[in-house]
This record gives sequence, structure tokens and C-alpha cells, in this order.
Amino acid sequence: MSLGFLFFAALFFGLYASKFVSLLKLPGVLGMVFVGIFIGTMFELPASLNESSGFIKSLALTIILLKAGLGISVDQLRRAGLSAILMAFVPCILEGLALTVIFHHLFGFDYAVAGLTGFMLAAVSPAVVVPSMLDLKSKGYGEKREVPTIVLAGASVDDVIAITLFSVCMGMATTGDIAINQALISIPVSILVGLIPGLILGGILAFVFNRYRVPMIEKVLLLLTLSTLLVEVGHYLESAALLGVMAVGFILLDRAERSAIELSTLLGHIWFFAQIALFVLIGLSVDMDIALNSGVKGIMAITAGLVFRSIGVLIATQFSALNIKERLFCVIAYLPKATVQAALGGAALAAGLPDGETILALAVLAIIFTAPIGLIGLNLFGTKLLAKNEH
Repeated sequence: MSLGFLFFAALFFGLYASKFVSLLKLPGVLGMVFVGIFIGTMFELPASLNESSGFIKSLALTIILLKAGLGISVDQLRRAGLSAILMAFVPCILEGLALTVIFHHLFGFDYAVAGLTGFMLAAVSPAVVVPSMLDLKSKGYGEKREVPTIVLAGASVDDVIAITLFSVCMGMATTGDIAINQALISIPVSILVGLIPGLILGGILAFVFNRYRVPMIEKVLLLLTLSTLLVEVGHYLESAALLGVMAVGFILLDRAERSAIELSTLLGHIWFFAQIALFVLIGLSVDMDIALNSGVKGIMAITAGLVFRSIGVLIATQFSALNIKERLFCVIAYLPKATVQAALGGAALAAGLPDGETILALAVLAIIFTAPIGLIGLNLFGTKLLAKNEH
């Protein structure tokens, strides 16, 4: 199958699978994921797909996080406050530590390997969570206490924590070096190195858009080009680049509101196609044979991790103004895993670790198990647990 045919087949069948699944009152993106799983199982994929898929996934995430930033105002972020900060750290760290102990005892991994597996699985999926939060925000759900904003802000940093601690454990597993102090320093450094360029870029773009008459199509092209460059540089520097992308949108809304609203609308149209490509590619990364290898023990471990993650969410929101329904919604929103697991699942195998195949199986199983549960939960309970602002 050629790459060109695969691309358009993924868009076509992903779109109509989404429509079919929506008729069953389920989230449409599930159909896109299943199309990816089907194509990956039934056809031989082109060798050039790996390089292309990485760029497409990155671009799709850049688009949706730009749109997320363009929808968060200074006042909303201020009201999200401490809850958003705690949601970024507590659930991820609690789940990652719990899974480290579980994998050590249940699978016999040494603590370094158990840690890299635990923190790889502890990352929430922005690809799943962000679109759902934006949809609820657009309809006015949870607006009074900024519940979607709390989840958006928390989830964007959650990945930074998980990936950083995964990298530390990977270093321990492959070289034996223990760099806890370096890890503690690298987390805030990674956030700042990712955030500050985004704030600066947002300020520059706001100045340009306010000062000069730039056609809207050029604004979109400029925004996407520079944001993609921001992500590429961020990957090189190992910084929280996607957090910086959100910051670009945030600054634009604050300083160039009219342009920000127009850009958000156009990015919504682009996202219509980008999401199909993203979720089909996530499906393509799923190998059912590998997933089955981790079996019942894998499901037990992942479920236990979700329990500890849910406890972490309840702890993080304990001292907030959120009511019990809103806190339960946050628990559901933090369940799905897909993006980080698809990206890092094969890292241990590529590094030559003896347990690499099992770790890849666990990553695949986590995607299959948690993404549908999270999506269905958000679809069924989002509008029931969050109050709608009627103004």
C-alpha cells in the first residue's frame, strides 16, 4: 500500500467510521482508532510511514493545543488556580509510583524498568482529552468553576512530568546512573524552557496582527509554521514544547482578541481533518497480537494504576471550589491514554532492555483499554456531571 493511498484511505474510512460510531451514541474518534487498527492488521504498511506519522501526530497536536490556548483567557486561568497546578502533578506522580511497585512485584521488573513502565503509562492523552474539553467549553459546560480549563491546564503539564520521569528511569535502566536531583531540577526547567518561547512568540504575533493588516490565511500559515518550529526546537531542547504552543494561543487571545477568535474558528476547520489523521495513526500503532501478550496481569496493573490516578485527582481537587460531580468528571477526564504510550511504548525495546517486548505490549494494551473507556465516559457523563452556563 502506497503512502498516498494510505493517507486518503485513512481520511475517507476514518470519517465514515466516525459517523457510524456516532450513530451508536459513542465518540466518533473511536471509529477512527478502529480504522487504524484494522488497516494496520490487514495491510502491509509502507516503510516511510514511521517518519511521516511522527510529523502528522505532532502537527495535529499543535493545532488542537493552539486552539485550546486560543480559548483560555487570563481570568479563566486565574480562576482555575491551584487546582490546575495540583492536577498537573499529583495524579501522574501517584499513578507512576503505584505502577512502579505493581510492575516490580507482579511482573518481576527491577525498579528502574518498573519505573519507566509506570511513568510511561501514567501520562494522560492530550489527543483525547483536549478536543473533549474544548467541545464542552464551547457549549458552556463547567464554565462557572472553569472545570474544562483546569483539566486542559493540568493535562498539558501532566505529560511533561510523566515523560521527564520516564527519561530518568530509562537512564537508570540502561546506564545504572541515578539522577534524582537532576530530575527534580529538569521538570521546572523543562516547563520554563517550553513556556517562555511560547509567551514571547505569542507577544510578537499579537503585535504584528494588531499593527499590520495581515490576511487571515497568512495569519494561519504564520501561526502554524512558527508553532511547528517551536515544537521542533522544543524536542531538541527536551522542553515542554506543547505547553509553549498553548501559551501562544493564550497570549493572542489576551492581546489580539479579534484575530484570536478568527484563528480559533479556522483552526477548528483544519482540526476536522487533522483529528482523523491523528486517531487513525494512533490505531495504526496498536498491534493486537502484542497487546494480548500482556494478558490479564496487564489489565490488572493498568486498572490498579487508574485507581491510584483517580485518588490523585480527588486529592488534587480536595481543596478546590469544585463540587463532587465536577470532581468525578475530572476523574473520568484523566483516564484515557494514547499519545505518549504510542510514542514511547517501543523505546525500551529499541534500547535493548530484556523486558522491552512486555513493556510495548503494556503500552498497546493501555491504549486499547483506557482510550475507549475515557472517551465513552466523557461522552456519556460530561454533560450530566457539569452544569451548563445559560448566559
